[in-house]
Amino acid sequence: MKRVFAFLSVLFFAFALIASEEHPADNHTTNQEKEFDPTEVIMHHISDAHDWHLFDLTNKETGELKPVSIPLPVILLHDGNLDIFMSSEFHHGHSNVKKGDKEYTLYHKKIYLAEHGELQFDEHQHPTNAMPLDFSITKNVASLLICAVLLLLIFIPMAKMYKKGKGIPRGIQGFLEPIVLFVVEDIAKPNIGEHKYKRFLPYLLTVFFFIWFNNMLGLIPIFPGGANLTGNIAVTFTLAFFTMVITNVNGNRNYWSHIFNTPGVPWWLKYPIPLMPFVELVGVLAKPFALMIRLFANITAGHIIVLSLVSLIFIFKTVWISPAAIFFVLFMDVLELLVALLQAYIFTLLSALFIGLAVQEHH
Repeated sequence: MKRVFAFLSVLFFAFALIASEEHPADNHTTNQEKEFDPTEVIMHHISDAHDWHLFDLTNKETGELKPVSIPLPVILLHDGNLDIFMSSEFHHGHSNVKKGDKEYTLYHKKIYLAEHGELQFDEHQHPTNAMPLDFSITKNVASLLICAVLLLLIFIPMAKMYKKGKGIPRGIQGFLEPIVLFVVEDIAKPNIGEHKYKRFLPYLLTVFFFIWFNNMLGLIPIFPGGANLTGNIAVTFTLAFFTMVITNVNGNRNYWSHIFNTPGVPWWLKYPIPLMPFVELVGVLAKPFALMIRLFANITAGHIIVLSLVSLIFIFKTVWISPAAIFFVLFMDVLELLVALLQAYIFTLLSALFIGLAVQEHH
């Protein structure tokens, strides 16, 4: 099964690279006017978008590629007015959308207010037009909602079966029960303590399976997979922020005393010049910051490496490089299956460790 999945992944990524090479959505140009740019292709696949691109169809008469994608809701707020429409109205960046006296345009996956139907640029070719507040259901948001529904569909029936006290777990319950017990016995209990771990167990289980499932969905090259959700720094920032809030809100007297009155430190480093309290407060922020960057960097790097290896075929423009490229892509796909689980484990472990340090009693 893993071999089939890896083979399909390579085929899809190769097809997607060919399609993206000629994708006219954001720059209004075709591949006939420029060489293959691996950076543009890779950034196209790892970044967020207002539609869910599936594949491209070739026009037999003109040879141009027509993108086929799932349109997503666009929700914009500007000057107190809320505009809602589907992303298909942009026609993949070829058309502006008029709503009342406002006109919106899509440029490099961002929405701007068009002045007289056009964008204005500065000397660095950056748009200077105003941007509305964007609350759209983007590709990453849609992927997040899909994962949330998937988690509910799996764990609500599991909870009902445990509540009824049925016998030997079967099916998906039998597969996930050892993983749940692993989070409880090897992550929560040792780091938080026998008497306090149950209070934080719902959060730890949720964040573990949320990260793991999203990492796995990101490895599936076809809908509903392929989104780089956990490689989005806004998502990892939110998860790390939750860990920071839970840690500090539940911190006991001993925890805060260690920060503002660090034991074993000379008094002159704590009172006249509050150097140690400042260092400890920096540590309070540095811990969740490390969580955020670690998850974001590892997941994004995996996607970039796989796409870069496939890009070698199009960079060298020879089929003879494809065996080596495909071999390394298959290796990376298998490695990414391990990384998907490993990153969920590391994030949950460190979250439990930080919470445990905040709630432990003074001995």
